[in-house]
This record gives sequence, C-alpha cells and structure tokens, in this order.
Amino acid sequence: MPTIASNKHYRVGRSKTGLGLFATKPIKKGTRIIRYYGPILDSRIPEHDDIENKYLFELNGRWTIDGSVRKNLARYINHSCRPNAESDVRPRERKVFIRAIKNIEPGDEINYDYGTDYFKAYLKPIGCKCPSCENKRKKLRAEARADRAKVKARAERKAKKAGTTSSKNKAAKKKKLNGHAVGKKNGARA
Repeated sequence: MPTIASNKHYRVGRSKTGLGLFATKPIKKGTRIIRYYGPILDSRIPEHDDIENKYLFELNGRWTIDGSVRKNLARYINHSCRPNAESDVRPRERKVFIRAIKNIEPGDEINYDYGTDYFKAYLKPIGCKCPSCENKRKKLRAEARADRAKVKARAERKAKKAGTTSSKNKAAKKKKLNGHAVGKKNGARA
C-alpha cells in the first residue's frame, strides 16, 4: 500500500511542555502555517465573557476566538520567548493566522509569543518552560554553583590558614608550659 503524503506542514507531538505542534516539512520565513479558529465570542454578552479556558485568543476588546475545539490544531502551538512564528491577527475578518518569522526545519517545534497578559496570568507563576528560558535558568544555576564553590574554597583556605597559625600558637604555648611556668599560681611554685 503506498504511503499518502500529507499536504500539511505540521503534526501534533509530545513536547517538553505537554503537546506541541511540530514541522514535518521545511517552512520558509513568511509562510502561513495554520489558522487559529473556533467560535467567535462577544465580550458584551455576559455568558461569553464568563468563559474561562487557556485557548481564548483575543482579537480586540470585543471579539475573542474560543480555540478549545478539537479541530483547532493551532491551539497546540506553545509559547516561546524566542519564537519562530507569530500571530497575524485580522480583527475585521475575525481571523488569526500563525505565520513563520524564521525558517523552520522539519522536527522543530512551532511556537510563538503569547503576549504579556497571558504570560503574567498563566506562565509566570509556574515559570516559563520555553527553551530560551530553560537555557537562561541553567546558566544562572551554573553561575550560582560556581559562586558557591568559590565561597567554599575561600572559606576552606581561610580555615586552613587560621588552623596553621593557631597550631603555631598552640606549639608556642606548649613550649612555655614545658618550662618553669608549669604549675605556677599567683607567682608561687607548685
């Protein structure tokens, strides 16, 4: 049975942060990758304004796309502080497209910046898990370990130096005690 080639440039797969969208073919910079879609919600309607999920994409102050529908594969695109794609929001058409801002190789995860409001509400409390933030945290942890090692080495050198001088002082005191001063109390011999 011959394999049928998919015309899609992406697939859903396992990511470090859960599920993610990955490129299956090379995607050139500027190419539209996928459309973010779902029911359009009007914030003036109280029932629509009360909907709470992480897949809401705000077009403007009034219109929001509820991307929680299963067919919306764009909802699997994860956040990154250094993204390879961006959202192309068209509020008048009530559409959102995700397009590449860098060349994306097969196997690369497709990601874009979710914006400061979403970041502060959902990502900051748990810590951003995008590759650039993970690398930044690894670097900071390595620097902290190096600093602790320097402080420990400095303390050991100081203790060793203090231990050497105190042992010299103890040896000098022993010499004095081994002489005539042994057993003297208030100037009297014992």
